Amino acid sequence: MREKKDYMVLAFHTTTEAMAFEKQAGISGIPGRLIPLPREISAGCGLAWRIPAGEYEEAEKQIQILDVKFQSITACRL
Repeated sequence: MREKKDYMVLAFHTTTEAMAFEKQAGISGIPGRLIPLPREISAGCGLAWRIPAGEYEEAEKQIQILDVKFQSITACRL
């Protein structure tokens, strides 16, 4: 069984926003990846960005610079 880890999950309003964020994150070097939205989180889009919890604080500054709107940002154990 795989060990669960702590992540910050950023949910989006639309798939278009999720895909645009993925592209900008790659250019900006923001760690993480797109994942299917976990069942515990309710959002308008079925995609979310998962980033390790320990890396979120540093990446948060870069994320704010991108000026992307999120539906929610949730701490999860996945």
